[in-house]
Amino acid sequence: MNPHEELLSLTRLFPEPETLFLRAEHIPSAITPEPYKTMLVHDHHMTLAMETHHRCSVDVRVLDRQLNGTEYARKIQLLKQGTESVVQFGIIRFHLEYVTEAVRDEVIAGQTPLGRILINHNVLRHIDLGAILEITAGPGLARYLPMSVGEVTYGRLATIFCNRQPALDLFEISAPLV
Repeated sequence: MNPHEELLSLTRLFPEPETLFLRAEHIPSAITPEPYKTMLVHDHHMTLAMETHHRCSVDVRVLDRQLNGTEYARKIQLLKQGTESVVQFGIIRFHLEYVTEAVRDEVIAGQTPLGRILINHNVLRHIDLGAILEITAGPGLARYLPMSVGEVTYGRLATIFCNRQPALDLFEISAPLV
């Protein structure tokens, strides 16, 4: 995967009126600072990583979505359950033909975080970490995460294989961690 091309491919799904980020630099996972390294450098669902780090369940807020045949994409925020405290921003592209109708319906409903759906339905999955990114927020990202323009946070690009097929492409950005 070319991280720059993949990042552009995902962010172009939902054009922003303002620049999403000022800079996104691919960095080696070995030099990712803690606690971001623990949060991002793994082959587990970000849903679980967020819940573990923040010591609570998370809710999903779908900001935008599109369905084109069997390709579904959405722009989301994860929030600490029952609050308005945003912990993650993300964009996914999901090839729905690789999962059951029940999984498709639940994903499209937009009520449950994606990782939780795949776990609950026991979908055979593998997560391939593509790249760790050091991201400098632009006005667009500062609108979605509790951060200022020019502030730095970290994210990742990944692919989730469902039933041995490359079903999901992900761009996931952690809110700044203290």
